[in-house]
Parts: sequence; C-alpha cells; structure tokens
Amino acid sequence: MTNPQFIIRSAGQADLSLLVSFNIAMAAETEGKMLDKETVTAGVNGLLSQPQHGFYRVAERNGQVVGALMVTSEWSDWRNGLFWWIQSVYVTPQARRQGVFRALYQAINDEARARGDIVGLRLYVEQDNHAAQRTYRELGMTRSHYLVFETGAP
Repeated sequence: MTNPQFIIRSAGQADLSLLVSFNIAMAAETEGKMLDKETVTAGVNGLLSQPQHGFYRVAERNGQVVGALMVTSEWSDWRNGLFWWIQSVYVTPQARRQGVFRALYQAINDEARARGDIVGLRLYVEQDNHAAQRTYRELGMTRSHYLVFETGAP
C-alpha cells in the first residue's frame, strides 16, 4: 500500500546533511541530548557508504523531505531470518500528525514482506514519548515483553 501524498525513497549522499540535522533534532527533542555534529555526520555517512549495516528511507512531499528513518538488521536464530529495526525516526514539526511516519512505515513493511526473509519489524521508543507510542499502536504494533539493556564500549 502506498500513500500518494508522499514519495518514499532511499536516502543517499545528497541527503547527508539533512539526515544529520534530523538526528540532532530528534535527540534534543526526545531525550534532551545534544549530539556532536561531527560524530553524527561520520555515523550517518558510515551507514550511507556501508549498506550492509542498514539503510535510510526518506519521505518527500512537494519535493521537500519531511521525514526519515533508518533500518538496521538483527539475525534471529530462533526464527531463521532477519528482524528489521526501525531507528532514528524523525518527522519535521510542520509535517507531524499528517501521515508521514505511517507512509514510511508502510513502505518498510511492504518492502519487508516482498523480500520474504524479514521475520518482523521492531523499534524502541523513549519511555516518556507517549505521542510516538500512540502512533505505533495505531499502526498495529504492540509493546514487546523485552526490556533493552545497554552499556558503552569497554
């Protein structure tokens, strides 16, 4: 299913600075974190230049990018297939609640189904980001029973 209001396309090097600005804005808005632009630029460029690690999709409306997300993969030995993790979701403030994420999500979901080796879509969300959680539920996603633990590099 596609949304004719938006063009969903693969992001490329021409989108680098926009993706960096989206990531910086998202971290500030959702977690109050101020990211280092040089580090984020290297990170986004790293993914764009090494597609084995994942990919970005962007949503355009009237020739302007209004949202983006990143997808990375996780192998599941239990299911003998890949989970796609949706990350770095950002929709510009003026385009929120207008179906941008829905269009991006639907495109990723359709792509996953067409491939046949994707066993599910997952994402993590900040615990206090209730607006995002509501959106994910509206799309039929459910909260998993897993908690995420992490540590920095040793």
